[in-house]
Amino acid sequence: MADDSVSRRRWLTALGATGAAGLAGCTGGDGGQDETTESTTAGDTTESGMTETTAKTTEQSSVSGKVKIGVLQPTSGDLKYYGQQALWGFYSGLAYKGDTDPIKGSSTGKHTISVGDVDYELVVRDTQFSAKKAQSLATNLVKDEEVDLLFGCASSGAANRVIKTVVKQAQVPYVAGPAASADVTSSSETCGNLVFRASENTAMDARSGGKYVANQTDVSKVYLFGADYSFGKAVVNNYEQVLKDEGVEIVGKKFVPQGHSEWKGLLDNAKSAGAQGIVGGFTVSTLPKLFTSFLNGDYDYRVFGGFATRITNGIVGQTLQKALGKPLTKEKLQGANLGPFTTRYHWNQYDNEINNSFVDTYTSTYGAVPDLFTSGTFTAASAIAQGVNESGSTEGADIAEALRGMTVTDTPKGENGYTFQKYNNQARSAMTVANPVPTTDEWADNWKAAIMPSEPLATIDAKEATIPKSGVDCSL
Repeated sequence: MADDSVSRRRWLTALGATGAAGLAGCTGGDGGQDETTESTTAGDTTESGMTETTAKTTEQSSVSGKVKIGVLQPTSGDLKYYGQQALWGFYSGLAYKGDTDPIKGSSTGKHTISVGDVDYELVVRDTQFSAKKAQSLATNLVKDEEVDLLFGCASSGAANRVIKTVVKQAQVPYVAGPAASADVTSSSETCGNLVFRASENTAMDARSGGKYVANQTDVSKVYLFGADYSFGKAVVNNYEQVLKDEGVEIVGKKFVPQGHSEWKGLLDNAKSAGAQGIVGGFTVSTLPKLFTSFLNGDYDYRVFGGFATRITNGIVGQTLQKALGKPLTKEKLQGANLGPFTTRYHWNQYDNEINNSFVDTYTSTYGAVPDLFTSGTFTAASAIAQGVNESGSTEGADIAEALRGMTVTDTPKGENGYTFQKYNNQARSAMTVANPVPTTDEWADNWKAAIMPSEPLATIDAKEATIPKSGVDCSL
């Protein structure tokens, strides 16, 4: 077993050796986070709809003790929903393993959920979607809270900074997610023996969506657009590589600032270049303006990319209603040249016992269906609990050792749905491709967007969706 005092000494040594320049702004307190405490155990009254069948998958273990996890997610600001769904997926994963209720809400502070005789104490901090803030909070969690491991970061920039300035210096295990840039687990600067990610990434988006576009549509020329930061660049670069490998011609690419709103000229450029399809690597801050210009313009090419979260689908759905009229129909959407889109996960893409239980429990607890990031973070929690059981230890180093090469038993994509690759500690999993369709009455109250993913048009096998060993700059 690892000696916790050794890891603390490593951190203090690293802190002294690096100095203030390397960890600027990192040694303060917890950033004024509100402290709340909540505990959930298997003895609590359940309203989650957990069944005896789902409880059968709960692992029985003789391990007892406490695992302290520092959790870094944005829980305020414009993108707080990213952090909320990440937290809710993680809470649901631990609840599934413990056959109990998930923690409600998304407040910062300390929360405890029990799986068997192991208490998981979660110290939740609000990153405000800032890399600098994430670095400062991670430093505090390791140095002052003495957490056993770290989990989180919705921003890829934040994840990369936490890895470089805290994880690698302090030698503390880190499960990243839902940060999606492929570089987190494929670049030698950030990958490492203690860096893991269950959440899907941009390369998986491109490898699944790009191959579908190349092999299942008539598109042979594509123009690539992306936001001018790590996420957007990762989307464009991965699509470019995959599409070229599949024989699709890239007729242009353009990076623009987040929130860019002047799209007519750029879309005209894609048309002039002969594009039959465009890909947009953007978040909710940019996509609505792009779609508005596209739908109101005279363009005969298609828009491809990834199926986004509920907040983006809500705004895009409103845009479509304005452009196409109410009510939206399948026929109207088919004529709009939107999709198909790849999806890392949405609630209606997988039909299995674990996912069905997850959807029921998540919906009854949070008033929404599980969204894009939730399967990856559910699996992160499930894997940590499985690692404790398999290692027989609550020490961070032992849990990390168990995660290497692990096939995660309980996941929303089905039993054994995710496997951590030994060459870079990225979990591979299946991906699906779906069309946008009008939201059905069954899901309207808990999705709150005019469009939703259709049933899967195709499922891309985990092996096909994941960067192979030869494609990463990482050697573990």
